[in-house]
Amino acid sequence: MIEEDAGFLEREERRRILVGNEKRKLLAGALDRLSTAFIVVGVIGPILSLDPSAADMNALVTIAGWISGATILHLMAQRTIGGLKI
Repeated sequence: MIEEDAGFLEREERRRILVGNEKRKLLAGALDRLSTAFIVVGVIGPILSLDPSAADMNALVTIAGWISGATILHLMAQRTIGGLKI
C-alpha cells in the first residue's frame, strides 16, 4: 500500500513538472511572437511605407525603440525557456 502511494506521488510530481514545462514553453513562444510583431510593426512597417520624409532622426529613434523592445522580449523568452525542469 505504501509503495502504491509513493508511486502515485512520484507520477503526480512528474505530471506537475511536465505541465509547468508546457506552460513555460507557451509563455516563451508568446513572448517570441510578440517580439516578432514589434519588428514588423516598428521596423518593417515604416520602411515599407516608402515615405522619404519619414526618414528623419525621430523615425530612427522610434525604430531603435521598437528594436530594443523586441530584443528585450526575445531575451525574456530565452530566460523563460532556461527555467525548464528535468
